[in-house]
Amino acid sequence: MVGGQLASVNSIGIYTERRYCWLRAKLIAAMGEAPTTPPFCSDCATKTQPAGGGPPAQSASRMWRSSDGKFRLDTPKTSVITDPVSQKAILLDHVKKEATIVPMPPVAPGGAPPGSTQVPSAQGQVQPAKVEDLGKSMIEGHEVEGKRFTLPPFSPPSKPEMPKAKMPSAPQASVPGAPKAPAAPGAPSPPQAPKLPTVPSVTEVWTSVKLKAPVLTKVTTSAGEQTTYCKPVSSDDPHSSVFQIPQGYKIKPPRV
Repeated sequence: MVGGQLASVNSIGIYTERRYCWLRAKLIAAMGEAPTTPPFCSDCATKTQPAGGGPPAQSASRMWRSSDGKFRLDTPKTSVITDPVSQKAILLDHVKKEATIVPMPPVAPGGAPPGSTQVPSAQGQVQPAKVEDLGKSMIEGHEVEGKRFTLPPFSPPSKPEMPKAKMPSAPQASVPGAPKAPAAPGAPSPPQAPKLPTVPSVTEVWTSVKLKAPVLTKVTTSAGEQTTYCKPVSSDDPHSSVFQIPQGYKIKPPRV
């Protein structure tokens, strides 16, 4: 594999983890925006199965939620912190020690049709999401209720076209019968990135009826499927520092 292809694969892997993390955090945090939601801390085990039948990957994560609705999801390389009061989300890159703050637009009353909600994409844009009630079930002794969120296929913003510079043509003498100079060859077009299949993102969240904490989460995207089982370990209110940017992290402006 050449260097350019390897860099492309690494970029896709980083993007995939952030995308999974963002979807899980936003949809789970949206369930805890009521002021009476109890706090919790859960340890989670995740299995990621890439599309195409590659070997699955195992990873651990942790979730916190405060009594005022703040939420944090940690993965080995990425964290997402959401705050419904300030209507902002913080994306932490633990490899680069960077933090990105993006807005979380609220849903206007009556603005969303029945059975749908508004979920920001990774770029902060708002996309309609279909919500289905899956009823109640039992998982590992917990009575749970499930919801399925279906988001339309993710479409990254198109890159602006570079203006074409016009070079002044050199004056040519008008000589009868003289052959015309051949046109200069055009610059080669840059290689196009492969298009991802247009598969909607589907997330199922099964939440404990008693603890109001997610027990099982399944995220399905064009990159594959990720299944996470979480075990609540504490019902105490987390320390405020859990929802703050760590010292030494550089604040990076969001992409526009």
